[in-house]
Amino acid sequence: MEWTELPEWEHPAPGVARLRLPGWDCTAGLVRGEGAALLVDPGASLAQGEAVRRAAERLLGDGAHVTHLALTHPHFDHVLGAPAFEAPVYAAVGAESLLGTESGRAALREDAVRHGLDAAEARKAAALLRGPDQPVSGEFALDLGGGRRVLLANVGPGHSGHDLVLVVPGERTAVFCGDLVEESGEPQAGPDAVPARWPEALDRLLALGGEEAVYVPGHGALVDAAFVRRQRDALARRFGVS
Repeated sequence: MEWTELPEWEHPAPGVARLRLPGWDCTAGLVRGEGAALLVDPGASLAQGEAVRRAAERLLGDGAHVTHLALTHPHFDHVLGAPAFEAPVYAAVGAESLLGTESGRAALREDAVRHGLDAAEARKAAALLRGPDQPVSGEFALDLGGGRRVLLANVGPGHSGHDLVLVVPGERTAVFCGDLVEESGEPQAGPDAVPARWPEALDRLLALGGEEAVYVPGHGALVDAAFVRRQRDALARRFGVS
């Protein structure tokens, strides 16, 4: 499968959808409100972001479009699709140091190429990337209309220096975890990870989501609170923290 050819949407909760994007198996999420829609993590390139945007518009129907964009953390595979969207961008405070500066964009571009993205595609997406319109410090409630409110919570650092999670209450609460949680492989700790704080970030994520929520990892299949707790404990052992 070409990674602009997308699979079908999954629906972890009413009004909530997600895609497992080809290429790096990243999650893209969609939360529908009344007259508004939030897209979470738009993919690894401008072309992939455009494919995600079109897929979101088809799912929303009636000429609706994405009105808000949230980035769970500033890694290339989760953010380089952002320029495909004309919407306010939300990210954890501090992410602007990577998304909104020439040096930060260069680092993202180089990391993308190291991981196999075509150099021309990486250059194009990085050049168009911009910093968040709404840096989130602490918690921020985003009203999408029709009683749909999404909690954006800056719970990091952990997997990165700037980890944002999204809690979508409803008939079944859904939590977009970013790469604080990974199901398809062992959680990755790159040079910007803060291992000593990662278990603490997951404790907060679990407190926000609760025992009955469905947790949407940054990579892999949907999981439950017990899975997140086991991964939290494994990370604590791996990094020698409590």
